Amino acid sequence: MQGHLPVIAGVAQYNPRAAGLAQAPEPLAMREPLTMMDLVARAAAEDSGAPDLLKSIDAIAIPNIASARYQNAPDALAARLGINPRRKIYTTFGGNTPQFLVNHLAGEIAAGKIRAAMIVGAEAIYSQRHAQKTGGMNWDLRKGTGAPEMMGDPRMGTNAYEDRHGARMPIQVYPLFENAYRARNGWSLTQHRERLGQLWSSMTKVAARNPYAWFPKERSAIEIATATPDNRIICFPYTKLMNAIMEVDLAAAVILASDSEARRLGVPDHKLVYIHATADATDSWWISERESFARSPMLRSCVNAALDGAGIDANAVSHFDFYSCFPVAVEFAMDAVGMTLGDPRGVTVTGGLPFAGGPANNYVTHSIAAMTSRLRAHAGEFGMTTGLGWYFTKHAAAVYSTRAPERDFAYRAFKEPAQSAVVAIEQAEGPATVETYTVEHDRAGLPTNAIVVGRLATGERFFARAPREILADIEREEFVGRRGRVRNTDGLNVFEPA
Repeated sequence: MQGHLPVIAGVAQYNPRAAGLAQAPEPLAMREPLTMMDLVARAAAEDSGAPDLLKSIDAIAIPNIASARYQNAPDALAARLGINPRRKIYTTFGGNTPQFLVNHLAGEIAAGKIRAAMIVGAEAIYSQRHAQKTGGMNWDLRKGTGAPEMMGDPRMGTNAYEDRHGARMPIQVYPLFENAYRARNGWSLTQHRERLGQLWSSMTKVAARNPYAWFPKERSAIEIATATPDNRIICFPYTKLMNAIMEVDLAAAVILASDSEARRLGVPDHKLVYIHATADATDSWWISERESFARSPMLRSCVNAALDGAGIDANAVSHFDFYSCFPVAVEFAMDAVGMTLGDPRGVTVTGGLPFAGGPANNYVTHSIAAMTSRLRAHAGEFGMTTGLGWYFTKHAAAVYSTRAPERDFAYRAFKEPAQSAVVAIEQAEGPATVETYTVEHDRAGLPTNAIVVGRLATGERFFARAPREILADIEREEFVGRRGRVRNTDGLNVFEPA
C-alpha cells in the first residue's frame, strides 16, 4: 500500500444565527466571509486535537465566494492565520468544487506531494443583500496580494441559444430534468408532487436536528408540495420550498492530512476519517446536447467509480449526503446507488441546500464536515458525499470511513464526451414532440413563460417557448410526449400543441 493515506483530521462549521464559535458586537462585520473563514479554519484545527496542524498546511483552497470578491482570498486568509502554504487555490463556479478540491488534494497527499491541506469557504449573501438595502456594506475587498492559483472550468452553464429560450438559471433548468424524470417513471402529476413532498420532508427532519442549519424546522410533505402565497410555484413543478436557498450566512472548513502527519502532530485516532476513494466527471457541457433529460449517466459513473475504488457497493454505505439543490439532483443520485424513497439511511446529513442552507459554491464543505462528525460517531461505517456543478454538468463523489482502507487511495476522472450525443437545431420548423418543459411563475404565483424542449421528426432537438394562453393548461396534465408544431420567428422557436 501507499505510504500516505489521506484523512480528514479536523472540521468546523459556523452559523451566526446559532450559538456558534464566537460572538461579535457588530453582526455585519462578524459575517464578512474572510472573518468567518478565519473562525472556522482555527476551529477545525482545534477540532483535530492538534492546533499545530495549521503549520503543516501546504495548500489552502477556497471555493469561489459569491458575496465578496476579494483580490486574493486564500492569500488574505493565510496571512490572518499566520501561515504561508505553497499553494493558495481559488476555484471557478460550481457546487462540485469543495468535493473536487478534496478529491484533488487527497490525491496530492497520497502521492506524498503535500503534508496537509485545508478547504475553507464562507458566504454572507444574507448580510450582503441586507446591507445593500440599507447602505451599510463596508467590507474592504482589497485583501490578499498577487493572484491565487485558479482551479476549475470557467465556462458558464448554458449557451446563448439555451439562454435565448429562457433556460439560463438553475431555477429554470432543473425543472426540465424533473419533468422528464417524472414522465420516464410514468407517475401522474399528483403522484409526482406527493413524492417530491415526501422526499423533501424527510430532509427537514435532519435540518431540524442540525445546529448549523439555516432553517432548522421540520415541515410536512403536504406543506412542501402545496402551492400557497408563501410557497408559490417558482418553475413548475417546484414550489419555493423545493429550491435551494442561497441567502444565508454560513462557513465551513475541512483539514486534510496524511495519516502519518496527523499522528505525528498528535491527532487522536478516533478523530481520523479516511478518504477511501474519490471520483470526478464532466458531461457534455451544453444541456441542449445531452443524451437525455431523464437521467444522468455521468453522475452514475462518478458515484459508482468512487464505490468501486473503495471496494464496496452502495449497500455497504450507511450515510449519504447527495447534492440537493433541487429534488431531481437527489433523485438521480438515488437511482445511481439503487436507493428507493423512504430508505432509512436517508439522503442527507445536513438537511440539504433548501433547509441547512445553500451557500453558493460552498455547501459541500458543510456536508463533508457533517459527514465527518457523523462517521466519528458511527465508527467503522461508510459514508458518501456528492457534489454537483451547473446542470448535471460537473460531478464529484467520495467514500469515507473511520475504518482504515485495505487498498490504496483511488481516484478516477471521467472527461467530457468528445462528441455530443444529440444535435441541437437553432431554427426549428415542422412537426415535433415535447421531450420536457417547465412553466415560470411570477411573484404573484401566476404563470408567465414556458420553456419547451422537443424533438423534430428527424430527431434533432430544439428549445422553444409556448403561447401564454396554454401555460395554465400544461401544468394540469402531462405535457411530455405532446405532439404539435414548432416554428421559428425572429430567431425564437415557438411550440404549439396540436
